[in-house]
Amino acid sequence: MNENPGGHSGAPRPPFNIPDPFEGTPFSRAGLGAYGEKILGSSSEYVQSNTSRYFSESQYYFKVNDQYVRNKLKVILFPFFRGHWTRKSEPVGGRLPYKPPIHDIHAPDLYIPLMGFFTYVLLASLSLGLVGKFSPEALSSQFTRGLRGWLLQFLLLKVSYWLGSVEVPLLDIVAYSGYGFMGMCLAVLGRIVWRYSYYFLMPWTCICMAVFLVKTMKRVLSSDASKDRYILGFIALAQFPYFTWLGIIGV
Repeated sequence: MNENPGGHSGAPRPPFNIPDPFEGTPFSRAGLGAYGEKILGSSSEYVQSNTSRYFSESQYYFKVNDQYVRNKLKVILFPFFRGHWTRKSEPVGGRLPYKPPIHDIHAPDLYIPLMGFFTYVLLASLSLGLVGKFSPEALSSQFTRGLRGWLLQFLLLKVSYWLGSVEVPLLDIVAYSGYGFMGMCLAVLGRIVWRYSYYFLMPWTCICMAVFLVKTMKRVLSSDASKDRYILGFIALAQFPYFTWLGIIGV
């Protein structure tokens, strides 16, 4: 019986080889491998350099000591007695970068804002616990309220600097917008010790933070005197509803 109806011989067919388009050309597999390694190497170097630069910049805001923290708290809670608000700089490589917080009381830091934020959440939780209203949900709600408040203050300062046509480092604004938690800690602690002291401490901390931010921002806002007055006045007035909202605990 004929098993090959097509009339073709039963000899095995030669294998079908796909030609390599890069064979014999400069773009051989070895060349492509070296080129890929070069791209990956340059990308890795770029990521490492930017990561190291980011951590180097963030470390600047944590160069503090006990003396700086004490003096900074005095400036935040009693800004009326500070004579000058000029930051210190030092020549480095032909530039004049600002000195870190450990050497300059007016340099922004992130240590105090972070400690103030977590202390605010803990004091609020303690206040709820003393009246029998503490719960994990209440703690989470207070934590979220603090984060929202920090973000609102940050946006307020960011827009204000933008309206004043001033470029300020992002972490500087994060630091300035977080100093208000120290005043809130004082007000909440006063409420725990004696309930009626809250109604004195809250306006005081509002006024202190308003003066602190106005003095700090006035240092760099100088493009238009009339416009700057409106910006600074708005920031000062915004502290009262902001602190009142942060002072709401357990709702």
